[in-house]
Amino acid sequence: MSRRYAWVIFALSFALLLSDYMSRQVLNAVFPMLKADWLLTDAELGSLSGIVALMVGLLTFPLSLLADRWGRVRSLVLAAMLWSVATLGCALSASYGQMFVGRLFVGIGEAAYGSVGIAVVLSVFPIAMRATLSGAFIAGGAFGSVLGVSIGGAVAQEFGWRWAFGVMGVFGLLLAAIYAVVVKERKLKPLGQDTGNLGAEGHRETLRVLLPRLFSSVSVIGAYVGSGLQLFVAGSLIAWLPSYFHRYYDLPTAKAGVTAGLFALLIGIGMIFGGIASDRLSRQRPIRKWAVAVGCSVGSLVLLTAAFSLPTGPAQLLVLGLGALLCAGTAGPGAAMVANLTPAAIAATAFATLTLAQSLLGLAPGPAITGVLADRFGLLGALRIVPLIAIPATAAFLVGRHFYERDLQRLGPPAPPPDDEEHGRPGGPGGQDGPGPDGHVTGTADGPEAAAGSEGGSHDEPRERGDKEAEPAV
Repeated sequence: MSRRYAWVIFALSFALLLSDYMSRQVLNAVFPMLKADWLLTDAELGSLSGIVALMVGLLTFPLSLLADRWGRVRSLVLAAMLWSVATLGCALSASYGQMFVGRLFVGIGEAAYGSVGIAVVLSVFPIAMRATLSGAFIAGGAFGSVLGVSIGGAVAQEFGWRWAFGVMGVFGLLLAAIYAVVVKERKLKPLGQDTGNLGAEGHRETLRVLLPRLFSSVSVIGAYVGSGLQLFVAGSLIAWLPSYFHRYYDLPTAKAGVTAGLFALLIGIGMIFGGIASDRLSRQRPIRKWAVAVGCSVGSLVLLTAAFSLPTGPAQLLVLGLGALLCAGTAGPGAAMVANLTPAAIAATAFATLTLAQSLLGLAPGPAITGVLADRFGLLGALRIVPLIAIPATAAFLVGRHFYERDLQRLGPPAPPPDDEEHGRPGGPGGQDGPGPDGHVTGTADGPEAAAGSEGGSHDEPRERGDKEAEPAV
């Protein structure tokens, strides 16, 4: 595969993720209009936002399993078509109930996109770029939120809130058509990565052997839980900052959306730089990925608590911006740690599990619980409480860090099937490093195989020579 085509795949997958979150977050830009038109409470508004993340959390795992078997590219295209059509349905809603149903189907369409999309992206790039690419890809959610609330707010103020949903739906349908034409499943196969389409028996056998490894270590569970809880904070900010600026800074809908979009942009930038920092700092000691996650979590707690204790004005906006920059910086390190501790053959399913945790622990309850708290304590009071969720998130990361080296040492590739005995050791023919039977490449920088294969040495040090031999060329 050419490097250019790999980046085309990334660009189109990233664009679809933008559409995903634009369709999801456009609702937040029109909260004030819906509240006035239908006389909704903050809890009801929060439920319209939270139902999408809830459906993502409930369905991402089974739909990702289906995508691993049926074909990831085909699954992505159908998912994009569903959430786009459902967004168009929201534009035609005449009541809260109809809007709720439309948002539910938006969530069904978006359920598997994040996990399957990132699996496609990581399958066409070198292993050493995992945290950077994961952070950049996941940041597309924040950038999509920027576009959703900014463009949605501007369109809604000029033409009405129905047009805001309509624009997002049409954009998603166009991108789905382009993706279907350009990205082909068969073009992903030469890399030797599993891209789905296994036979029924082979797929069941693979799942029976590999699925238990999704939860086979304390450290990977710590990554799931910590990443999920931390996104509670980011999800609440993205959902409620447009309303916060509308109520406390007296900004009209369009300006409130643009202002909130800038902070969502900072959240996305923080995701990218969190991934870059994780890759750079962990080159010599892979365990430093956990330090990056802990630092971002603690930093967001301190800065956001301080921001919502300050009076409105430039000082509050500055501190709030710094807190937004850190609050989702755990996304890249978290995804990289999950990738390192689970088999590549079920990459989409592993990221589906991460998405499940992020949705059920963070993105789904965040906006909804913040809305309930806002009805009781006011929106400012609710936003003062939200950053406290970083405390259990930090605890989960610290627990994962404590067990990380032991889990890397314990986790190794499954035994090779009998018909591979002629090839020597599991690394490949003649004992050379190569793709193992579980889809991983032996000799990676900090995967379980690297730790398991370095007896008597430090499990923190990467095998640089093995890394170069193992990484697939683009």
